[in-house]
Amino acid sequence: MLKVGVLTSGGDCQGLNAAIRGLGKALLCTFGSDITIYGIEDGYRGLIEGNYHRMVPHDFSGIINLGGTILGTSRQPFKQMRSMAGGTDKVKNMKDNYNKMGLDCLVVLGGNGTHKTANLLSQKGLSVITLPKTIDNDIWGTDITFGFQSAVDVAANVLDCIHTTATSHGRIFIVEVMGHKVGWLTLHAGLAGSADAILLPEIPYKVDNIVKMINHRSKEGKRFSILAVAEGALSQEEAQMSKKELKAKRAAEPYPSVSYRLAHDLEQATGHEIRVTVPGHIQRGGNPCPYDRVLSTRFGVAAAQLIKQKKYGYMVAMRNNVIVPVPLCEVAGKLKTVPPDCDVIQTARDIGISFGD
Repeated sequence: MLKVGVLTSGGDCQGLNAAIRGLGKALLCTFGSDITIYGIEDGYRGLIEGNYHRMVPHDFSGIINLGGTILGTSRQPFKQMRSMAGGTDKVKNMKDNYNKMGLDCLVVLGGNGTHKTANLLSQKGLSVITLPKTIDNDIWGTDITFGFQSAVDVAANVLDCIHTTATSHGRIFIVEVMGHKVGWLTLHAGLAGSADAILLPEIPYKVDNIVKMINHRSKEGKRFSILAVAEGALSQEEAQMSKKELKAKRAAEPYPSVSYRLAHDLEQATGHEIRVTVPGHIQRGGNPCPYDRVLSTRFGVAAAQLIKQKKYGYMVAMRNNVIVPVPLCEVAGKLKTVPPDCDVIQTARDIGISFGD
């Protein structure tokens, strides 16, 4: 009897249930009654505390279009995984519960921090396979993560909606898009949503350059401008600071985020009225788009195939539109940032979009 555990860890996103469905259905079709699948509740916390349940075929039906995760999730920072909590050795507990379930493999769906912990468990002797999920598309080793395209659709729709009110009132709007460390989501949403400026963590901006863009548009008779700003966007001055200095600077400011500070600076420099829109967590919510439903299903089925082959210690990835396994040890701890000279950036520049640099 083959036994497989599955958990979803970190922030939720669209496509998690579709991936669980793809994995479960593929395993049941392959192994039939010779497999037991355990759903581990609330991510690594469930593995630490021993909260899990046996899943049945019905659990994998009717969920391909369902957002969130039927297993629940939680954030368990990797840097705290080796620390004791209330006298509990978390890594030992995870290993003990893995053995208590008699697992042959643990399938983990998660982002960067999740993959660090998955690699740690793999190094401790557990058989682990991972699937890359995050709206940020920042996991090294895969061209795309599931959840990303759905979030792009949401953020681009926000920009579409802002266009009508910006046009009507002749205002400047800033739309703050999720992305603390990388700007893939802001880049794609900004390009799809016809933003006039896109500000990313990877390309530090200068306020004067954004002012020039706004003034240029005004001279051309354009009554509004729209900026897509990643929540982790940095000014050129901030880019020269240490993490400690930047944290202190942000803490001393009266603004809730970079977008509000930028709005203040632009109002002072241009005299225009500025409005900020922060769609926030709705970018992670709702049903997965058809692309993510297909991608998640492909990833889940690929994980089942790796289990059949007893090929553990890998992340399922997409490279050049082909599903491939990538060693976990090569993925953990690496971040896939936006190359400032990539073709999508150049495409945006070629149609006149400003990056503030």
